[in-house]
Amino acid sequence: MRSSERAMIAIAIACMGFLCGAIATVPELGSTRVVFQTNYGDIEFGFYPSVAPKTVEHIFKLVRLGGYNTNHFFRVDKGFVAQVADVASGRTAPMNEDQKLEAEKTIVGEFSDVKHVRGILSMGRYSDPDSAQSSFSMLLGDAPHLDGTYAIFGKVTKGDETLRKLEEVPTRREGIFVMV
Repeated sequence: MRSSERAMIAIAIACMGFLCGAIATVPELGSTRVVFQTNYGDIEFGFYPSVAPKTVEHIFKLVRLGGYNTNHFFRVDKGFVAQVADVASGRTAPMNEDQKLEAEKTIVGEFSDVKHVRGILSMGRYSDPDSAQSSFSMLLGDAPHLDGTYAIFGKVTKGDETLRKLEEVPTRREGIFVMV
């Protein structure tokens, strides 16, 4: 083997090592699953309690309390996100006291190295990184610009066909948002 061939092989191995090291680890989903029933089909998702324990606890408590019942997706941006409305303002049914107390809590940002790719669940928030309450997005595509700045707490486990149907819902643009 000539020295130029050895150099090319060494470069290829070094590049492969670099790429392998750059691949993010995928966290393990907890055993709990939640199903959102929509007009377009069901969406099942699981949680990453090891990645965002406080966020998972908060969202799951809202689910158990029925906080997301009668809520809706207020934003669907094809290839980007389907965003669930905040519980306090997105429901059509009145809230009881327990739902109100939980819905009004803000969650400290639990940022991680998990990547924002299709199917990931990511908390919505205002400019304050610790302002998340109950709105969250289901990613409809990769969004690396959100990595490390929005708390990922789970992922869709079943229902990608429902997400595809949601992407086809007619929308209107309101400033920077694509609204349903």
